[in-house]
This record gives sequence, structure tokens and C-alpha cells, in this order.
Amino acid sequence: MPRYVALLRAVNVGGRTIKMDRLRATFEALPFKNVETFIASGNVLFDTTARDIAALERKIEKHLEAKLGMQVGTYLRALDDLPAIAANHPFGDAKSRGHTLSVGFFREPLSAELSRRVKEMRTDYDDLHVYAREVYWYCRGNMSDSVLWKGPLAKLLGADNTFRNVTTIQRLAAKIPAG
Repeated sequence: MPRYVALLRAVNVGGRTIKMDRLRATFEALPFKNVETFIASGNVLFDTTARDIAALERKIEKHLEAKLGMQVGTYLRALDDLPAIAANHPFGDAKSRGHTLSVGFFREPLSAELSRRVKEMRTDYDDLHVYAREVYWYCRGNMSDSVLWKGPLAKLLGADNTFRNVTTIQRLAAKIPAG
């Protein structure tokens, strides 16, 4: 049975607090198997026989809104895809001290026009790369010091995505069962 990770937008930020035991129970009611939350920022691992990712995202979003009373953007990836997502960036050694690498998750690949506009936002401080359904954002320092932070990049991309630090993605990828 495939194992997925649901990357939820804006969970436990901006006054939107959801206890992880409640979130886990909400996913178990769908019903999914082997539901596990990972850190309190809206990462839920689960097993399901469903294969239609888009339909599954819509189903989870509707269920979360009905049970939690709020809209929660949901971005699914097969757990087996996470190692490649964590490694697939053009920035060389992205682990330089004080630098930040984050990955933005989208439901669909970005259009050629949006990809072009994202790339045009590169600065000496920020580098951006689009690959399929992900946007890689490399800050040569703290994101909060970036001119793109909470401004131009968010406005360009809109609210239909969620970002995670690459360390979180690597830690999720480490949850792939051995064998």
C-alpha cells in the first residue's frame, strides 16, 4: 500500500492551531492506515490504496474543513518521492552555514510564464529554481532578511502552495521503511 505525506498549508501559524492528536484522528477517520504526524507544522504521513492524487487532495481538504472548521491547503507527495525532491536543486552545497534552502509544493507544475517570472526574481541574496511541482528557494542568509520574504514572491505565487525547509523534507524522507 503506498505511503504518502500530506503537506498542509498554514497549520500552527498565524493563530491557526491544531493539536497533532486531533489532526491524526481526523486523518484516521478518512480512513487512512498508519497515520503519523511529523512535527507540529502540518505534515501527516499515511497509507492508502487511493492513487488519484488530485482527488485525494480535494477529499482531504473537504474533510479537514468539515472537521476543523477551516480551509487547509493540502499538497500530497508519495513518501518515496521525497529523497529526490530534497536532492533536486541546482545550488550545489546548500548547507552553507547561515543559508536557508526551502521547497515550495504545488499541486500542478508551474506554467512556463510563472516559471519565467519566478526565475526573474533572483537576486544576489536569493536564488530560485522551478522543477515540476516544486519551487526551490535558496537564501544566502536568513529568509526573514530577504527582500522576497512575505512580499514579492508570495504575491507572485499566491496562496495555493506550502513551503518546507529542506531539512524537514530530508527528515520525512528518512521515514521510508527499510527493505
